[in-house]
Amino acid sequence: MTQFLRCFLLCTWLCLPAVAAEPQLIVLHKAASSLGFYAPDGRHLADVPVGKHPHEMALSPDGRYAWITDNGTMRIEDAGTGGNTVSIVDLRERRKVGEVPLGEFRRPHGIDLDPKTGLLAVSTELPDRLVLIDTKTRRVTKHLDTQGRTSHMVKWAAGGRWAFVSNSTSANVAAIDTETGAVKLIPATARPEGSALSPDGKTLHVVNREAARITLIDIAARQVAGEISTGNGPVRIAVTPDGRQLVYALMHDKAVEFADPAARRVLARVALEGRPVSLTLSRDGKLAFASAQDDDTVYVISVAARKIERKYKTAPGAGPDPVLEIGR
Repeated sequence: MTQFLRCFLLCTWLCLPAVAAEPQLIVLHKAASSLGFYAPDGRHLADVPVGKHPHEMALSPDGRYAWITDNGTMRIEDAGTGGNTVSIVDLRERRKVGEVPLGEFRRPHGIDLDPKTGLLAVSTELPDRLVLIDTKTRRVTKHLDTQGRTSHMVKWAAGGRWAFVSNSTSANVAAIDTETGAVKLIPATARPEGSALSPDGKTLHVVNREAARITLIDIAARQVAGEISTGNGPVRIAVTPDGRQLVYALMHDKAVEFADPAARRVLARVALEGRPVSLTLSRDGKLAFASAQDDDTVYVISVAARKIERKYKTAPGAGPDPVLEIGR
């Protein structure tokens, strides 16, 4: 091998944006206020401290960074002013590299990144706002009124112009034009929380924790297009890459459930030992990850077989919440 070729290969390798040679899982430790790194088999690899009681996270398009909402309280029902920062973790170096101060906007909860614009949408609960962050400058660029109460989770849609915020206490979803600030309130049912966009971008699926319902929202019309009855306590939801299945966590029933969005009916259920508070999918859609924070347990569920493939424990008192897959 020539010296030129050796240098070329070395430079190419150093420029790769990959954060890990092999797939890993990152788990947000809500109670322990850290981001945990795990091997696919559940082996604990490392922890990175972040802000107090983090709730949700989003990955940069290149997979290098995790942006984490430092809510400052354990539960939505807890009193207190909470925190007002978004932590930034370098996943390759496994260290916190910065944070975005939110000033008067406290208790940040939901977070979603639009890869087209590079804008982060962050929902805050005190006061109820949608805060936009430029990931390049790492600064707040705009804040918008959600016109609801307890602005909980947020999802980008429609090409990075419209953001949809679940207002849990006022039982509606705010469709917000982030360019003009115009808001259309879409009725949901009791306690709307997590949401997931269909692969074609046409439908938003919103779980309603205390109504045992999924509200289907037509993105273009910004109105309710239907609903699906579910088990008790749906809190977080995902859509398989082919769009044929909804997978969601049932906190009250201690289960993960599957539904057909076209037929609008439940297909199956997988029982868990603990109460799940999160639900995410692997990038290929083959695995579902659900965390029971009170039991310090992460469940890994086969979507095809609809059964628990494995489960693993975090450290006692970690309080695991969302799980994301990183690496190749």
